[in-house]
Amino acid sequence: MPKGYWIANITVTDPHAYADYQALAPEAFTRFGASILARGGERIAMEGRETPQRSVIIEFPSYQQALDCYHSEAYQEAKAARDGAAEVDIVIVEGL
Repeated sequence: MPKGYWIANITVTDPHAYADYQALAPEAFTRFGASILARGGERIAMEGRETPQRSVIIEFPSYQQALDCYHSEAYQEAKAARDGAAEVDIVIVEGL
């Protein structure tokens, strides 16, 4: 079964409120077997839009678990805490 990946580009607009998201989201990630492969660090946009402030890649044991995590009550609670605190683009991708 192919793994699933979240690819997120984030620009934090309210660090204090974003900290609430950061405190809540790991519970959902742990519950669905996620591994954080990249978070922050050096990056540069080689094509397309500007380099985001923060890029995150999260690996899940399966594509379905990646979807289930996003739709879970735990993640939706974290997402609600993040509302208004960041501009976020998330794509969920099936691995090879």
